[in-house]
Parts: sequence; C-alpha cells; structure tokens
Amino acid sequence: MKHNSQTPLLPDTLLVLERDWLSANNILGLDGDAATLIDSGYVSQASQTVELVGRALAGRRLTRLLNTHPHSDHIGGNAALKSAFGCALTIPHGSEASISGWDDEALLLSPLGQRADRFKHDATYGAGDEFELGGLNWRAIAVPGHDMAALALYNPERRLLISGDAFWENGFGVIFSELLGNADGLKATRDTLETLARLPIDAVIPGHGAPFGDVDRAFERSFRRLLGFEQNAETLARHALKVVFVFIMLERRRLRRGDLPEFLATLPFAQNMNARFLRLDQEQLAQWLAGELCRAGALKEEDGWLLAG
Repeated sequence: MKHNSQTPLLPDTLLVLERDWLSANNILGLDGDAATLIDSGYVSQASQTVELVGRALAGRRLTRLLNTHPHSDHIGGNAALKSAFGCALTIPHGSEASISGWDDEALLLSPLGQRADRFKHDATYGAGDEFELGGLNWRAIAVPGHDMAALALYNPERRLLISGDAFWENGFGVIFSELLGNADGLKATRDTLETLARLPIDAVIPGHGAPFGDVDRAFERSFRRLLGFEQNAETLARHALKVVFVFIMLERRRLRRGDLPEFLATLPFAQNMNARFLRLDQEQLAQWLAGELCRAGALKEEDGWLLAG
C-alpha cells in the first residue's frame, strides 16, 4: 500500500498535545461543547497534564478519557483528570482485570520501577468498536505486541491513525510481551505492523513524537528494527534495558554513578534480563548500561552523577 508522504494536516477538531518521552502524547477530540481525551501521561506530570488539557478545552467539558493501553506513561494522569473534570474513563477490554485488581506486576509498574495513581474505569472498548471523536468516526483496531491488549484508532475518511505505542515514526514500543514470557510477542508485533501497513494512511498520530505523514519510510524502519529483534533476542533485551532505565532517569533526573549497581539490583526487570541474556555481575551490568547511554547522549555523567540527557 502506497501512503501519503506529505507533512500531515490534521483536522481542527483534533488537538495533539505533544509531550516528552516520560508522558505519552495527549490527543484531544473536540465535539461541540464536549471533548474526548486519548491517553493521560505519567503520574509525576499529572498536574501539568491537567493544566494543559484545561487550557486546550477552552471552556468545553471533558466527558471521556480513553487509554490506548495500560502502561504508566499512558494512564498516569487518569485519576487526576477524572478528579479535575469528572470524565468517564474507558480502557481496552483486555486490560480490565489488571486495572480492576490493580495488579502492579501485570501493569508493569513494580517490574519496571514505575508508578501510577490507582483509578476506577467506567467502561471498556475493544477491536471493532466504533465511536465519534473530533467530529469523525473511528474504529478500534487490536495492535498487540508492545502490550497485548493495546488498541489503535483508525478513521478511514481522513485516513488517520492514532497508533499509541504500536507504531512510531522510528519504530515502536518495547516488546515487553516477548521478554516477560509471552512467546508470541514478536509474532504479534509483526502481525500488527502488517495489519496497519495494509490500511490507507495519510497521517499517524503516535503515542510519542510528532504526528507524521511519511508512513512508508516509517514502516520500513519498523520492519527493519523488528527483523533485528527476531534474529537476536538479546538485542531486544539490551534495547529494553536501555529504554527502561532512560525512562526511570527522566523521572529521577539524577542518580549517583556509584549507586547504579545497587539500584539495578532492586529492579526486577533488569535482574530478569541480565539473568536470561547478559549474565553480567552487577558492576559489569552498571558499567555497560551507563556507558551505552552516555555514548548515545541519552545520559551524561558529571562529578560522579548520572544525569538525564
């Protein structure tokens, strides 16, 4: 399928509040005097999210909040937004048990050293469900891989895709499902990308990064990255460790370099990946991780401190 490669022009009824990599983008659909928000960012930025959304509403009522999937950077502002605006919370059907029972492990909070304020959802939605948002009709599409319950939203008339973390301009979210015991994670990711690649798409609004229109090149990059992970699972594990630690540092901002081995020893995901793939002692693991991230510019080291880049 040949896709439009021009810079995307979005409808005036869709506002994208582009965030950093700690908080997922917030996408606001305007329908008269009401509005729907997609994804709510990370908990430490919840007050900022409430302020940003309040300004964007410009007097409208926030009636509904949808999550594309239940990871901390997408659900962290749910409780604050519901308290501030009284909106109904709608989550993917497959995440209902984890949310209702607030399963820290299933929600990848405790394994990844992340946080979220507990909330109660009001409704669920699933693949094939259709609804109006921003004056447009959208259909939910199952996009398992990064999260097995994840959903994307597609509008065929304007050829728009709201992709969450299933598809970015330069790849996709970490395939945690593969690394944490679901052997179908890589296959699910490939199936998801192939499903999305068959759709006529002029613009993608991703969970992170700016909306983009060069969809063909984005798919090329995603399939190339996926092939590398399929050929070498250790590559995926190393990538995941770096992504998870950078995310932690975006919240913490700084950590003493000498404390890194001890910190990693308290992080279940790091210990799991190291035991299965890297097999390094704690100092070697810390040395490798800090070195990789400093060389990449994701972190910097100054006066014995690791600092977020």
